[in-house]
Amino acid sequence: MLTYIVRRLIAAVLILLGASFIVYLLTAVSGDPLMDLRASNSPNREALIQQRTDLLSLDVPPVLRYFEWLGGAASCLVPFAGTCDLGFSVTGIEVTTQLSRAMGQTIQLVTAATVLAILIGISLGIITALRQYSGLDYGVTFMAFLFFSLPVFWVAVLLKEYGAIGFNDFLQDPVIPLVALMIVGLVSAFIWFLVSNGSLKRKFIAAAIGFVVAAGILWLLDITRWFLQPGIGLIVILIGGVGIAYGMTLLTAGLKNRKALYSALITVGIGAIAYFPVQPLLDQATPLMIFLLAVATVLVGLAVGYFMGGYDRRQSMNAAALTAFLVAFLILLDRFMQSWPAYVDNGRIRGRPIATIGSSTPNIDGDFWIISLDTFTHLLLPTVALMLISLAGYSRYSRASMLEIMNQDYIRTARAKGLGERTVVMRHAFRNALIPLATLIAFDIGGLIGGAIITEQVFAFSGMGQLFVQALSRVDPNPVMGVFLITGILALVFNLVADLVYSVLDPRVRVKA
Repeated sequence: MLTYIVRRLIAAVLILLGASFIVYLLTAVSGDPLMDLRASNSPNREALIQQRTDLLSLDVPPVLRYFEWLGGAASCLVPFAGTCDLGFSVTGIEVTTQLSRAMGQTIQLVTAATVLAILIGISLGIITALRQYSGLDYGVTFMAFLFFSLPVFWVAVLLKEYGAIGFNDFLQDPVIPLVALMIVGLVSAFIWFLVSNGSLKRKFIAAAIGFVVAAGILWLLDITRWFLQPGIGLIVILIGGVGIAYGMTLLTAGLKNRKALYSALITVGIGAIAYFPVQPLLDQATPLMIFLLAVATVLVGLAVGYFMGGYDRRQSMNAAALTAFLVAFLILLDRFMQSWPAYVDNGRIRGRPIATIGSSTPNIDGDFWIISLDTFTHLLLPTVALMLISLAGYSRYSRASMLEIMNQDYIRTARAKGLGERTVVMRHAFRNALIPLATLIAFDIGGLIGGAIITEQVFAFSGMGQLFVQALSRVDPNPVMGVFLITGILALVFNLVADLVYSVLDPRVRVKA
């Protein structure tokens, strides 16, 4: 294993050296970085030209300039030395400074979108594979191809128009008309019709229930003015927690494992008991405090599952820990909602909370909850845009992989041995279905860090993609090479990780020197 990793790393270094040399030369000879100064009428034009020439070593041939850049880039490999030197841009700013700003923006933008697209896409793919040729399968397939074919800039513009401008206008007087209630109810009924299984009569009953539930919830939110004073409350957290407990137990252990189910339900009770005592603590929240509380929550769930025991203690611990984490998330969401009115009434927000550009509201003041809500409202629309476009690919790949796995001989053997369907799907099929997806996920994560160029442009995010495009247009090799270095390293690292993940997912796969 170690020899294999070393060989891959050596090959990666050689690939990066060759690719970086070609990219640097192509950028350097693609134009004149002094063009804007040569066309200037400034009286000190010659001095500015000489200053930029000295700054970027433009009097040195491009090949030698590359090796100068390489020497500075090599210093970045020395940990904690603080000697990383990737040169300067044509504007005189250090490339390391530009990259630190751009990476922060890009990581904020793509992290949530990538994680949600992977989780939701794989889940939809597996569910539709298990319900092949059903109404749900056809519906998800249609939506997947629809989102896959839509240009991301068009999706982004629609989200800005209806998800931001339209919703902000709605918040000025949040009254839901009867027509909107009927439309939402019909959409819900259609979804329930697709999701339900069984006879046509049963499907229509499910559709009727879906219509009543969706329209009833919206009507209740309307008459209680929930959109002005949102919140979840302890009762909803309890109901949702019980549902989460059953769902996590079903996925991790099966409902026949009563110890696992009781462990999950106990964590729901602990969360309900802690709801009021934890509120004063959350008023003084910091990012570190939230992280520590999340860790403590998982540990409590693991402890409950451990002491409850059962014939498979690990299943009880998994169900309880996952339930505890999700119940804690509901409590955290409720606390965010409590801060929503103060955020909307903030002088910098002026009653229009859903943002259309940028990553934050300039000069906004507030506590942890106000600042976090501001970040969330700025990331909401670009995250949804990226997620919808990426969702289609993951759902299609996971569906195809799952269908292939479910037709294998060992799946039929597992069923013939009398194993339950949950065990067959989760323990035998799901793990092997992830193997082809490992490469796709690794490639996408490495690529997305390079920046979602179009989305960044539409939502005015100054991320890696924008830095790369602007540097290319100015014939500015150093920022181009900085972005290339980061994305190239990430692409190679994640592909190595994907190869190692193969051996974890499938014991038959072993990496060898």
